[in-house]
Amino acid sequence: MTTRRIFLTFSGTAVLGAAFWLPSSAQAQAATDRAGAFVKSAGEQLVAVVNAPGPIQEKRPQLTHIVEATVDIEGVAKFCLGRFWRTATPAQQKQYTALFHDVLVNSVTGNLGDYQGVRLTVVRTRQREDTQVVTTTVERPNNPRSQVDWVISQDTGTPKIVDVIAEGTSLRLTQRSDYAAYLSRNGNSVQALIDAMRQQIVQNG
Repeated sequence: MTTRRIFLTFSGTAVLGAAFWLPSSAQAQAATDRAGAFVKSAGEQLVAVVNAPGPIQEKRPQLTHIVEATVDIEGVAKFCLGRFWRTATPAQQKQYTALFHDVLVNSVTGNLGDYQGVRLTVVRTRQREDTQVVTTTVERPNNPRSQVDWVISQDTGTPKIVDVIAEGTSLRLTQRSDYAAYLSRNGNSVQALIDAMRQQIVQNG
């Protein structure tokens, strides 16, 4: 089973309150501005931790905090399980969500050691249906520049990352497909997926 990489909180309460009275086009512009500022702030903090001296193990608590503060982990977890979320028991939903959190954090912190010297630049932000897409360029030494789109939802009133599109590939859609394939091979058993995720965490711990 493959784990995908999904990469604090931008306080917009006052701005949201003011935007409530603006025309819809102005509200959309305000939302895109918040999303762009959110990704810029989160990116700067992430890059600062990654590029700081010291082993990746010492940086893990800081990186974990950034992931927890910027990503809608529960929403992404539910999306990735797809229709199987409805067939899971409440206890299984709770176990799965907790394990998804650990898998995500392990994936991010376990791979960021390869990103020493990284630079992230916000290029543009656009509205897409009920989310905002923030396009960035990511530069690493001795690697070609790449484009990464960060999909931001503000349904809860606070910007949160709900997807990352790298090289045209949606990471949450890919993860959802991986989980569906695994479940299909294992009798559509959510418990089997939970057990596999738990084993994966132990192996990567």
